[in-house]
Amino acid sequence: MTDSQLPSMSIAAAMAMRTRLSALSDSPELDVSLLLCRCIDKPRSYLYSWPERELTAEQQQQFLQFLARRIAGEPIAHILGERDFWSLPLAVSPLTLIPRPDTECLVERALEMLTGHENPLILDLGTGTGAIALALASERADAEVLASDFSSEVVALAQRNRDALGLTNLQLVCSNWFSDIPRKRFNLIVSNPPYIDPDDPHLSQGDVRFEPMSALVAAEGGMADLRCIIQESPNYLVTGGELLLEHGYDQGELVRQALSERGFTQVASQLDYGGNERISWGRWQ
Repeated sequence: MTDSQLPSMSIAAAMAMRTRLSALSDSPELDVSLLLCRCIDKPRSYLYSWPERELTAEQQQQFLQFLARRIAGEPIAHILGERDFWSLPLAVSPLTLIPRPDTECLVERALEMLTGHENPLILDLGTGTGAIALALASERADAEVLASDFSSEVVALAQRNRDALGLTNLQLVCSNWFSDIPRKRFNLIVSNPPYIDPDDPHLSQGDVRFEPMSALVAAEGGMADLRCIIQESPNYLVTGGELLLEHGYDQGELVRQALSERGFTQVASQLDYGGNERISWGRWQ
């Protein structure tokens, strides 16, 4: 059937197709509304104000194509090419992790740690889209933020996000963890590194199927990169500087142990929005 032969479809009829996502998504109505808004170039409020409005043939065809991709499991962020994080619109790519709401807990804690620091130096390791670094740079205009990733293509994506947001206090560098980080001392080092066990069955489920394994998994049951960062960070922290890490829901105890064994003090963890231990930190004395 050609585009011109498709039966006409109203906004209400398109929204009703959320039932096709019920078994796949925790938020089928939100998913469908985001796809539909992109197709008709209208805000979500329009969908509920004008449910009787009919889609053009082109809009309908695009919506059905988007819906088919979502039914196949492709993440909304990849279909739309963007994801909001900390209210910042970020371009995303299959080369990077999709920024997740729980990572905003790390940003919140980082901002608390920076209270009282003037012109702080911040390092974000494994920046991906740049989500954490961009959020911190946007909140602390006085900060000097350096963000790194091992992939030059990923660094280029983060640079595009930085430029689109007009932030001038963030610099990016291609580096495999600390390999090419300038020898300076930071007030705060943050990272959301790979921390999933390569044998974790969740890797074959949901959105992570479409994300790069290099950004998801780490050896030693998911702890290898976390331990590497913990081991090297003191060489890049000022006295009293802090290291803040995101990790798996069941890794809090292991991360706290690694921090303490390396010599960090005031070691602690915090729950994410789902009630799981998600971030841990320590201070270097």
